[in-house]
Amino acid sequence: MNTPRGVPEVDLARSSGVIACHECDLLQRERPLPVNGVLHCCRCRAALYRRHVGSLDRALAYSIAALALFVLANIFPIVGLSVNGDLVETTLFGSVHVLYRDGMWPLALLIFVTTLLMPALQAAGIVWLLLPLRLGRRPYRADRVFRLLHIAQSWGMTEVLILGLLVALVKLAHIASVVPDIALWSFIALMLLLAAAAAAFDPRDLWARLEGPPEVAEPEIVARGNAAAPAFPARTAAGCGRCVCHDCGLLSPPLAGAHRHDVRCARCGSRLHVRKPNSLARTWAFLLAALVLYLPANLLPVMHTSSLFGAQKDTIMSGVVYLWTSGSWPLAVLVFIASIAVPMLKILAIAFLAGSANLGLRWQPVQRARIYRLVELVGRWSMLDIYVIAILTALVQFNALATITAGPAAIAFGAVVVLTMFAAMSFDPRLIWDTRQPAHGASS
Repeated sequence: MNTPRGVPEVDLARSSGVIACHECDLLQRERPLPVNGVLHCCRCRAALYRRHVGSLDRALAYSIAALALFVLANIFPIVGLSVNGDLVETTLFGSVHVLYRDGMWPLALLIFVTTLLMPALQAAGIVWLLLPLRLGRRPYRADRVFRLLHIAQSWGMTEVLILGLLVALVKLAHIASVVPDIALWSFIALMLLLAAAAAAFDPRDLWARLEGPPEVAEPEIVARGNAAAPAFPARTAAGCGRCVCHDCGLLSPPLAGAHRHDVRCARCGSRLHVRKPNSLARTWAFLLAALVLYLPANLLPVMHTSSLFGAQKDTIMSGVVYLWTSGSWPLAVLVFIASIAVPMLKILAIAFLAGSANLGLRWQPVQRARIYRLVELVGRWSMLDIYVIAILTALVQFNALATITAGPAAIAFGAVVVLTMFAAMSFDPRLIWDTRQPAHGASS
């Protein structure tokens, strides 16, 4: 890949700088890695960074292809439903429009953001950053675009949408003839390309090409008997008055008194905090709100079905029962786990993490750190039922024959998913380690 004029090509894997773990705040030295190697924090086992070869070229190629497929996936229908010669087709945007027309605008907005806006921003953001680099120029406002890309990667849920489409198609197959269209295959390919682009995109390589390695001074080495030890006053970034940027990973220089609570990353412009402000208070607020909405989300009807044979109201659990009795037990188990078990387990897990941090417990910090990473990983999959509802309400519109509309539980359930994701994002995992004695080094 070409490098911008005046910007040297640097292999950060060979730098000997000091970095801070973004999950436990432990200061550690960077180490040289083999190709595709991963450096893990020696204390909490979080991945610190990876070494890729040619990653930016691959990420650019995947993202350009993803943008082309994104256009195809939204121009053509996803699937059609044929009943007595009547064919109803819908695009993803058409599903959003049906929900908005039916007064379910919060649900329509949620689906639009997570399946249309964020995936488009993810692919476009990578192209915006990497195409100028490929041409030997600096991307315009790289700091702002990088921060936007970080948000888009957290909220884009194309992979959950594909699974939701699969569940919806199984349900629709019992109603009428299902006709898969071009957009369905385009969305599947889009999901794979976005995942490949996200895996290939290396922020460290990007910033190395833009600005060189992070400008963090090495700790001075002072003699202590026959050994040499770093002159840092503490073993964590917070103990030294420093912050690690959660977006780009840059370790800030020491922060002084009045400016410690109002400082931005010198590289990407993200706001820096020694610890997330009011982390536990905000986590508990989001968590309690999610818990309040969890009951109506599971007890109220999530869908209303009207047909020649009468009206029917379905809850999330009744949908699971329907899949089970119709012979689709693997999907029934999947929907039960994603839509009923996972939200409750997330609430319990985050409550456990926040409560243990409130009490200052020192019990099993490594296991608690793993619980936190698991909660972040599975959080988005609870959106599965929301996407199923969106497809069903858009396709089953046969007027007097059959009509499906979203019920009030759909909005409550969507709110539960978003609130638990906000709760996980608000929790600062470094609080798990603040009562522990840090250790030296890193392991790969």
